[in-house]
Amino acid sequence: MIEHENAMKIELRFFASLREALKLSQEVLELPETVTTVGDVRSYLRARGGVWADALADGRALRMAFNQELANADTVLTDGGEVAFFPPVTGG
Repeated sequence: MIEHENAMKIELRFFASLREALKLSQEVLELPETVTTVGDVRSYLRARGGVWADALADGRALRMAFNQELANADTVLTDGGEVAFFPPVTGG
């Protein structure tokens, strides 16, 4: 991987059925300068195609968190932060 001087790195975490679908629980990612929000991360990962596009599709109900606080698509990222994706909790 090429290190860019101004590149932002974040840690990704995937939980529950999303983790199972992606076969991945966490990943460290260096982001291009155009990815600045939690929603941008979701779109960036979706662009990987295949299971990523399906699991993170726009119409799919997913919760997102940044630094362990619930976030929305407009939440701004900071270098070294943690972005988590997980399905909504169902009650019963």
